[in-house]
Amino acid sequence: MENFNKTIKGIKDRGAAQLFIDGEWRKSSGTNELSVVTPHDEETVLTYFEPTTADVDIAVAAARKAFDTGPWPRMAPAERGVYLKKVSDILMARMPELAEAWTGQVGAVIGFSSKASYQVPGLFKFYGELCDSYKFVDERIGSMGGNKVRVVKEPVGVVAAVTPWNAPLVLLVYKVAAALAAGCTMVCKPSPETPIDAHILAEAIKEAGIPAGVFNMLPAGREVGDHLIRHPGIDKISFTGSTAAGKHIAGVASERLARVSLELGGKSAAMILDDADMDHVLKSLVPYSMPITGQVCFSLTRVLVPKSRKSEIIDAYTSAVSKVKVGDPFEADTGMGPLTMQRQLERVQGYIAKGKAEGAKLTLGGGRPADLNRGFFIEPTVFTDVDPSMTIFQEEIFGPVVSFVDYDNEADMIAKANDTVYGLHGAIYTQDAERGFAVSREYRAGSVTINGMMVDIHMPFGGFKQSGLGRDGGIEGLENYTETKAVYFA
Repeated sequence: MENFNKTIKGIKDRGAAQLFIDGEWRKSSGTNELSVVTPHDEETVLTYFEPTTADVDIAVAAARKAFDTGPWPRMAPAERGVYLKKVSDILMARMPELAEAWTGQVGAVIGFSSKASYQVPGLFKFYGELCDSYKFVDERIGSMGGNKVRVVKEPVGVVAAVTPWNAPLVLLVYKVAAALAAGCTMVCKPSPETPIDAHILAEAIKEAGIPAGVFNMLPAGREVGDHLIRHPGIDKISFTGSTAAGKHIAGVASERLARVSLELGGKSAAMILDDADMDHVLKSLVPYSMPITGQVCFSLTRVLVPKSRKSEIIDAYTSAVSKVKVGDPFEADTGMGPLTMQRQLERVQGYIAKGKAEGAKLTLGGGRPADLNRGFFIEPTVFTDVDPSMTIFQEEIFGPVVSFVDYDNEADMIAKANDTVYGLHGAIYTQDAERGFAVSREYRAGSVTINGMMVDIHMPFGGFKQSGLGRDGGIEGLENYTETKAVYFA
């Protein structure tokens, strides 16, 4: 935890100046105290004053000024790219801090966070390089007399980025790097429970010399966040979080037709076809059915198995999961850490109770590890004999709870996989890749991995149905923060 403690000390050294507004660290005007608690030992490591709606107004005004009259949206894209690549280099040098901030705040095991945190500088590098190659102005020939037309991608304006606590910096940077590349300015509201790595990001942006007002950061709760999304100075809202919150934000945005993109919940299916090789399946299904203790929207929490191989597959999976070490996420051999907070532990316990009450068979776990009496820990939990009508099949639990469902044939499997309001991600396991691709076309989700589990920052990520609108990542992520203008030369 050496790097985590170092980061915390740096934040504390700023005293009450915990908000990043208009290029400077500022004090909140409020008196409501918030805390950051490490979930593996329930220690309070940081307290700070929550920003107020007045602080939001100041931040939006700074972002508005930076967009309306500042240099950032008026730079050549390649100039913006230079700054983004500089941020990437600064963050790359702070990788140990980024990884430990994720582990310390969320409970993600250090082996996972050390690898996955590379997405953060990677996103800035990707969008920095995209600024050099993307066609922001496309020369075309019109159909009315062969006149020249320029189709221009312009920045959408001031963006409110609202992000959750489970992968706090990765999910924030998906938005920040793309929006800044497009020429937008931003007011970011990270989760108040996990603000530490957003501080590192603000420090890197300041060090890189990005103009004041372009990036503003205020960790805050729902009331302050609601003021931000309703603010008339905001042109676009970009949100990652629960479907319920996403529906609220979409409703607010519709009142003034503010642009909105939503990356919401998931109930992803792992579809194991009858020819699948279980040794290969387990390599990705075990870690990605319960990543970050199941607190990931793309977790493969519904496993569909052919009736002819049901016992074999369930036995193999539960045997592998039962060997996962649950404990201190900072220890290198830990396979699963705690849930992030007490309320999340209570939520997961409630779903486990519902599963049992509705008739699912509890095959593994379901309780607190006997040797861990401190921290928000729960055992890896597996239910079998799950029916699609059950709550644990239909609702996003956001914990290490996996449901096994059997199917009769491929059509039955696809029907059960699609029997949910969500459509974010999925995995298909088969020895015939083209058969897997054919199944993927029938599965209603924004991304699918055949024979594994992949999310690539260079590719679009987002959902069908109630898993959201728009895409983060890839070229599509950049276009998420642009408006299209046609300029005709008569």
